[in-house]
Amino acid sequence: MKRPVTDHQQNSREPLLLLEVSFEQDVFALRRQAKAAAQAAGLETRDQVRLATALSELGRDLLRADTPMTAEFLLVDSGQAALAVVLDWPDDRTPSQESLDAVSRLLPQVDYTPARGRLTVECALPRDTGAGQRPGHAERIRRALRGSGGTSLTEDLRAQTRDLMAALDESRRQSEQLQQLNAELEETNQGVLALYSELTDELESTNQGVLALYAELDDKSRQLREASESKTRFWSNVSHELRTPINSVIGLTGLMLDPGSEPLGPEQQRQVSLISAAGNILLTLVDELLDVAKAEAGRMEPQPVPVDLRALLVQLRGIMTATAVQPEVSLHFPDLDTPGTPGVPALPELVTDEVMLTRILRNLLSNGLKFTRHGEVRLEVRPEPPHWVSFIVADTGVGIPEDQLEKVFEEFYQVKGAHQRNRPGTGLGLPYARRLAVLIGGSLTLESRPGEGTRVVLRLPLGGPADAPAGPGPRRLSSVLSADDDPVFREAFRPVLRRLADRVVELDDGRLVVASVRRERPDAVLLDLCMPGADIRAVLDVLARDPELRHIPVLIITSADPSSVDREGLGHAQAVLGKDGLSSERLADLIARATRERNLGHEHS
Repeated sequence: MKRPVTDHQQNSREPLLLLEVSFEQDVFALRRQAKAAAQAAGLETRDQVRLATALSELGRDLLRADTPMTAEFLLVDSGQAALAVVLDWPDDRTPSQESLDAVSRLLPQVDYTPARGRLTVECALPRDTGAGQRPGHAERIRRALRGSGGTSLTEDLRAQTRDLMAALDESRRQSEQLQQLNAELEETNQGVLALYSELTDELESTNQGVLALYAELDDKSRQLREASESKTRFWSNVSHELRTPINSVIGLTGLMLDPGSEPLGPEQQRQVSLISAAGNILLTLVDELLDVAKAEAGRMEPQPVPVDLRALLVQLRGIMTATAVQPEVSLHFPDLDTPGTPGVPALPELVTDEVMLTRILRNLLSNGLKFTRHGEVRLEVRPEPPHWVSFIVADTGVGIPEDQLEKVFEEFYQVKGAHQRNRPGTGLGLPYARRLAVLIGGSLTLESRPGEGTRVVLRLPLGGPADAPAGPGPRRLSSVLSADDDPVFREAFRPVLRRLADRVVELDDGRLVVASVRRERPDAVLLDLCMPGADIRAVLDVLARDPELRHIPVLIITSADPSSVDREGLGHAQAVLGKDGLSSERLADLIARATRERNLGHEHS
């Protein structure tokens, strides 16, 4: 039976009809009203039948003649309009699980609250039913609900039969569509099999092409190595040939500018000064080019000597102050005139290659002055007793974008931008400085942000770079462990290792490394970066955490370009080396340096 409702609901809930369900005929009425409301709301026929069937099932399951329940039809809108029916009952009756399962299969949204004796079902309306259309929509549904009453039980049963027949007909059509889809799928499968066979043939052909490509790549790699060697020879030869005429230009301009020479006119003196300055810049670039060629060829050897750091900085301050021509930029050095002043750290005693150190600092300061328009360029010396010292060059210049911080250490690379205008350079400065830093046993790191400036840190050992092994050859080791899965490389590398150590232990399985190191306790470990059966980064982590093994030097060997290797997780390794050109002398030098630095680190900690 119908009862009027009061309009006290929230704006998102539009009451349509309140129906009391006490008897079997009320269940038929509930089903009839649900279908009428769904049809008026614009739901498809199958959704109308689903809603009506679900409410009919729930109505029969919850029906009690002595205690009526109510069914309230609502138009709700919580982002999308929906037709909802809320069943309420005052006692402790509960719908059966079978009914709940059946309703859940028919309708996508069913909300059952046992504590309140309430069950809500919803059917989403078509997308074009928005909030602005709700008043007219609600009235249309009310008219449909009012017009659906007055039918007999027989008519209700006939309506259910028609719905059932329609559902069966829909099921038959879907079955026919499914059979058609199965036939199409079978035809598609046949096409896929044919395509797979064709792709297999193409893949076989492609594999043959890949093998040929690998052979070509090997040949190209050999050509590239030869080209790199030719480039190094070219740099060296051209640099030597250029220095003679450049020195002549600088010498002649010096004679012309000498006070004892015939006086020049103001314009002539300015022009000759420009020639002299350009010659000096060119000579510096040629020297850098020559040093880079020497370093690449392995012919640049540091000459460590005791360095008077104060005298070096005084001389460097004089040179750099003369070149700092921008009045908006100030150049700051440590307090060199009042040594021992409270608050000013004393300069440490340093043994290193004085020429290389001077070139590194001059290069870094020149870079700072070149790319700073306003502010300052500052050099700090920061002792790190007992074994290290850091030189920090900081400026307030244009800075370097984060994605180019590593690229600036590539030869001939320059950060693009307006700041490069009228600032000569080859892109060799920072790569050259880092090469020299490594040669004298130190490191060069850089931090920068665009618009905030750049900070470069040169860190050097106070005792200088590792000394060359005494005697005619490298110091022999008692034992060395080498792990590599490439049998050809192991065969070629074995003589190098035998010149290095009395005993060589070889492994071809990365899973055996930790146990073998723990058993053999070698003087050094050489690991191929890509080993089957084990993650080398995990192996390094185990070695680093074991107090009995962490002191053993570890060198990573790779067939890839060492500069392109991701160093994440390789912190325990002392170096990452390419397989090309490895020698027992170089390995002995690196192992000796790694052993000394590891011992210094233990003392410092």
